[in-house]
Amino acid sequence: MKLEKSSLKSSSAGRHLIVVDEADQVLGTADQDSCHSGKGILHRAFLAMIFDRRERLLQARRSRHKSLWPFFWDATVAGHFLPGEDREATVKKRITEEIGLACDGLRYLFRFAYQARYREIGVEREVCHVYAASGIDGLAIALNTREVSEARFLEIPRSAELVTAETEDFTPWFLLAFRQGRENGFI
Repeated sequence: MKLEKSSLKSSSAGRHLIVVDEADQVLGTADQDSCHSGKGILHRAFLAMIFDRRERLLQARRSRHKSLWPFFWDATVAGHFLPGEDREATVKKRITEEIGLACDGLRYLFRFAYQARYREIGVEREVCHVYAASGIDGLAIALNTREVSEARFLEIPRSAELVTAETEDFTPWFLLAFRQGRENGFI
């Protein structure tokens, strides 16, 4: 596997991600910046969607500190699994780190592979594992501004309207996950 030199400027230099094939079988690891450069290297990621008791989706806007898709609306939390991490524990930990919530009742929904280029800056090429939690009550959100610039709750019918009408405002992986989740009755 040839790794291309990265032009991304991020604090993730040196962090290794799990490289996988289309069937999500582990092939090894590669530096995060290399995974997001050139044509990209397929790696394992996750997306978490948190719903409150009124079945509204808690959506996060990516911070200005993000190299790829800054200020785009995403699901509640998105990230990468790192070598040796337990998947569910990692998702719960990142939810707490990014939005300040302890999340019980997290469930795995599905996974999908995709590739998307962000301008001439970089690329995402991931097998994305989608998780959800619902019925969260008494939300006291504490945003980590290195990760999230703002958050909002969206009614699911309104969310469906937005993702078809205003696709340029959303990360490509959120759009794919949201649409697949709707089509399969998860959302």
